Amino acid sequence: MRFVSRRCPNCELRFPVADGTDLGRACPRCGTATQRIDAPYPSHEVRDHPRPPRAVELEALFDNIRSVRNVGSMFRSADGAGIGHLHLCGFTPTPDHPQLRKTSLGAEASVPWTQYPDAVATADRLRSRGHVLWAVEGGPRSECLYTHDTLTSLPASGTLILVFGHEVSGVDPRVLDRCAHIVRLPMHGIKGSLNVGVAFGIATYHLTFALRPPDHGAAS
Repeated sequence: MRFVSRRCPNCELRFPVADGTDLGRACPRCGTATQRIDAPYPSHEVRDHPRPPRAVELEALFDNIRSVRNVGSMFRSADGAGIGHLHLCGFTPTPDHPQLRKTSLGAEASVPWTQYPDAVATADRLRSRGHVLWAVEGGPRSECLYTHDTLTSLPASGTLILVFGHEVSGVDPRVLDRCAHIVRLPMHGIKGSLNVGVAFGIATYHLTFALRPPDHGAAS
């Protein structure tokens, strides 16, 4: 798809619109007629198919994540990272919600998912299948995701399921009790956590490459 830049001569706002459309002829800030500037330019997508092999399959469990937009964003990140399955627990919205599809932008069609009413029962069921659960959460049990000791604790085979919880209350303590490890993303500012959708993208992409077989190396 190609885009062009338009500029408002009044408030000097500069912004992109799709080439060949009438969008942006009026400034979205002040309403003044805008001017088309510069030549059209393409947008670029990254498509690295097929997915590099992983030593361990990576899945995720969402424990009562309330925001439709966050979950839609997480579906899009899951598609990009090649996540094998999403377990949607409690009141976590599903792709049946039209607002979710506005954020996932089609990724919901490529990522398998299942809905469950109870995250604790789901965690028990997944563990009974031999899957390993790691929660991405703070607290006294948490270890930094980027330390050598944490990465050497990764399972050698099977399925690793990353658990993410409610935006305010976090992961249910009963689910945490069922997790082999609790890992955190380091925070150096005034806030104690990241947006759950952002944290999901960081953690899954980091582990996507950490779980590759040694002969495939790291991301370039």
